[in-house]
Amino acid sequence: MTVLESPSERHEIERRSLPADIRESLQERILSGEFRDGEALVQDVLAEEYGVSRMPVREALRQLEACGLVSMQTHRGAVITAIPTEQVEELFELRALLETDMLARAIWRMTDSDIAEAREVLGALEQSYRRGDMASWGRLNWAFHRRLYLPAGRPQTLAVLHGINLRVERYIRLHLLVTNGLDTAEREHREILRFCALRDAEAAVAFLKLHILDAGRTLVMALRQARAAEH
Repeated sequence: MTVLESPSERHEIERRSLPADIRESLQERILSGEFRDGEALVQDVLAEEYGVSRMPVREALRQLEACGLVSMQTHRGAVITAIPTEQVEELFELRALLETDMLARAIWRMTDSDIAEAREVLGALEQSYRRGDMASWGRLNWAFHRRLYLPAGRPQTLAVLHGINLRVERYIRLHLLVTNGLDTAEREHREILRFCALRDAEAAVAFLKLHILDAGRTLVMALRQARAAEH
C-alpha cells in the first residue's frame, strides 16, 4: 500500500464551499487514477496541497466516504476503496435492473424536447471522446442516461443510480482506454436514443440491458486480468 508523499504541486480550487470544492477536486483525482486502490490519503499533506486547514479536508473525505470512494480506517485514515470484481459485477447487474425499469417507465412520457435534449448531451459526450477529455466522460455519460430516465419521475432511483455510476466510474474510464471501447459506447448510445425516438419501448429496454451487462462483463474481465498481473 502506498502512502501519499509530499506534494510536488498545489491544486487550485475556487473558494465557494471549501469542503465541497476539495471533495470535487479529490473525486476527480481518484476517478482519473491519480491514487491507486488501497492508497492512504494523509490529511496533513492534502491540507498543505490545497492551502487550507485540516477541517475542510476532513469534511471532504467524509463526503467521499459517503460516495463509496474512500473508507475511513483505524490508524490509516482515509483509504481509496478497492471494489472486488464480484461487487463490480453486482453493481452492473443492479444498474441493468434499475435502469431498464426506469427507461420502461420513462419512454411513454418522453416528448420530442426530451429526445432533443438527450441528443444534445450525447453530442457533447461524443466530442469529449474525440478530445480525449477523460474527466468529462463519466459526468456526460451519466447526464445522457439521466436525461432519458427523467420523464419516469423517480428522483430517489435516480439518486441511487448516480451513486452506483460514481463508484464504478474510475474502472470504466480505464476500461475504455485499454480496450478502445469508445467506438462501441458511441454506437450503442446512438442506438438506444434511436429506439427512444421511435418510442419502441421493448427494443430500447432490451438494448439498454445488453449495453450495461456487456460493458460490465468486459470490464470485470479486464479488471481480473489487471489485478492478477499485479500479484
